[in-house]
Amino acid sequence: MIISSKKGQWFELIVPSEWQGLTSEQLFSKIWHAPKKHTHSLRMNKEVWLNGQPVIWTEPLNKDDRLRIKLFSDADFGMIPSYMDIHILYEDDHLLIVDKPAGMNTHPNVPEQMDTLANGVAFHLQAKGEFRQVKHIHRLDRDTSGVILFAKHPFVGSLLDKMLEERQIKRTYTALVQGKMPFKKGTINEPIGRDRHHPTKRRVSPSGQTAITHYEVIENQKDISLIQCQLDTGRTHQIRVHLSHIGHPIIGDSLYGNTSVKERLCLHATELNFVHPLTLETIQVTSPANW
Repeated sequence: MIISSKKGQWFELIVPSEWQGLTSEQLFSKIWHAPKKHTHSLRMNKEVWLNGQPVIWTEPLNKDDRLRIKLFSDADFGMIPSYMDIHILYEDDHLLIVDKPAGMNTHPNVPEQMDTLANGVAFHLQAKGEFRQVKHIHRLDRDTSGVILFAKHPFVGSLLDKMLEERQIKRTYTALVQGKMPFKKGTINEPIGRDRHHPTKRRVSPSGQTAITHYEVIENQKDISLIQCQLDTGRTHQIRVHLSHIGHPIIGDSLYGNTSVKERLCLHATELNFVHPLTLETIQVTSPANW
């Protein structure tokens, strides 16, 4: 874990021993994998300082050096802040993790929309006096509940996007599915594409995008199974499509073949696990399913 703090608009950290000898240039490109465009902007605007002076990007860092980066400039939320009772599971200066209820969109589809989780996050930040562009790192379907990660500034957003792409953010889902699963564990590796006959539906299709879902059975009952899933990819409706494809649609999922009268989709994002890119703290957040 790195010793760090917020100093007004600046993020300050104490260089740890493992960065000894790296240049600031290498820190941004090799350790953080920061986008070149963002790094260039920080560089041109002299928004990275070392020990009280603008950093010399090609000089090596030393243990206990004081590195400052301007990360917390005010910005437009990108949507209309709207009060709602949101459940925050974790928050720091850089990111927050929220427990989304079922029946709510993750983010607005049109600028004037005000009833999404992102609108509630914007209001929460506004109430704290933090004017930040709200950015979800991943999303959940409207009818899926559970944990969602938001970035509070563009720099950490870009780092988290890269981590998600490289599967360094582990997401675990819990689902109730129709029927008794025949195997304790399994992997569904089937490409997913749009259904030409339905505007929002997806289907397994040879011409679709690669999609990989791992599952493990937690409990088998007579005609219902409780399972956990982890994703290597993040396609729209991925878990729902894959489980329906193998003959075990999620309870409450009428779109993909379940005829249950259950009022809601029994799919919940139960856990998020990753190493914080700026503090190196291990973040593990859980939210139990409540059907």
